[in-house]
Amino acid sequence: MTACNTITLNVAHTYAASPCAVYDAWLNPQIAKRFLFASDEGRVIRVDINPRVGGHFLVVDRRPTGDAVHYGVFLELRRPRRMVFSFSAAEHDHNADKIQIDIEQLAEGSRLTLSHEMCADWGQFEEQTRQGWAHVMRGLERELEALQTVNVSELVAQASSEPSKASAP
Repeated sequence: MTACNTITLNVAHTYAASPCAVYDAWLNPQIAKRFLFASDEGRVIRVDINPRVGGHFLVVDRRPTGDAVHYGVFLELRRPRRMVFSFSAAEHDHNADKIQIDIEQLAEGSRLTLSHEMCADWGQFEEQTRQGWAHVMRGLERELEALQTVNVSELVAQASSEPSKASAP
């Protein structure tokens, strides 16, 4: 890897979910396939995530213009507060970027702050990259909301199927 001058862009998003829920959703292939690098015009056809330091991830989004391949290696994983990974898109032959995700507990929910360190040579794509991460974060929010809805529905169904103690003789 050739050294280059770097720039760092930051994107943050607040969720109504706990830091553990946010962290775990990011690393769960069944959930991640619905938001991680998923474009509106494409369809994620492959998600491999090996969530350990040194483990790899691979996400392939089939788009009208061809497959977008996203690849990285986990450099640091500290559940539920931080994850750091290298990142590259196969269609670009350049230095692997470094992504750092910090998740902090709020009074209600959590805040995810993502820092993307990239080669300054790619600075013309800074806003496009920021918008891409914002899209990922909105997708994560939709998935977390759907999980909460499913969990509440399961609890209601479970409670209604249990016999009431008040009606017992």
